[in-house]
Amino acid sequence: MTNSEKRELQILACKVRMGIIEATHGARSGHPGGSLSAADMLTYLYFREMNIDPSQPRLENRDRFVLSKGHSAPGLYSVLAHRGFFSVEELPTLRHAGSALQGHPNMNTVPGVDMSTGSLGQGISCACGMALGARHQRKDFRVYTLLGDGELQEGQVWEACMLAHHYKLNNLCVIIDNNGLQIDGRIETVMSPYPIVDKLAAFGFHVEIINGHDFDQIEEALGIARNLKNRPTAIVMKTIKGKDVSFMENKAGWHGKAPNDEEYAMAMDALKRRLFELEKDQWNSKQ
Repeated sequence: MTNSEKRELQILACKVRMGIIEATHGARSGHPGGSLSAADMLTYLYFREMNIDPSQPRLENRDRFVLSKGHSAPGLYSVLAHRGFFSVEELPTLRHAGSALQGHPNMNTVPGVDMSTGSLGQGISCACGMALGARHQRKDFRVYTLLGDGELQEGQVWEACMLAHHYKLNNLCVIIDNNGLQIDGRIETVMSPYPIVDKLAAFGFHVEIINGHDFDQIEEALGIARNLKNRPTAIVMKTIKGKDVSFMENKAGWHGKAPNDEEYAMAMDALKRRLFELEKDQWNSKQ
């Protein structure tokens, strides 16, 4: 990846984060913390990795994405909007009556959503079914699913992992957003899922550990997953909850709380300044 390509992804990720703030502020509710921590991975998947076409959201051989931690819908909606599946202007209608953008993703109302999710632990099972279905139908699309680290406390996750290994689903990539926090506090205090890497390896996964805010590492890990044979891949990405909004970073309280008007202005001001600096650097590099 060139520096220019990386800078473009950073610019897009910043815009995705701005969309997350717009959406949760517009709703006066929602989940900004885990949406912000996953924004870089979501940006890379939708703008570089996945075989998708916003003009044909139900394209038969498209790659699939399942947001297993469905409460992070603001992050998914923002990246879908910026990728062109629907208008960015719809983001502030999050959770409003009559809006397609409800609190959890709905595949029947939102273009680009491949699976309706919400109850934690169930999305990875759906992703396994899609990956196994692709094999039975002799199709070559890939399936990506994003889980929260607190979600690993659900037993269904491990049943799905057992199935993925049993059927050697090398077309499945499981991504863990390891930001260390859930609604009640630190994950190791609430109900520790550690050692995450050792557990995934014991279930037969090839495991990559990355900085989830480093596009070079994201690219390398997804490349390994794409070329792996005979078993599924898990990417454990170390992230910062509330990334790039300083007063939200590493605060469990921002798991499921929307910014008020003052906090919205502070967050947007910080993100706009970051966007300005990124775009200036990008422009200077091209001169």
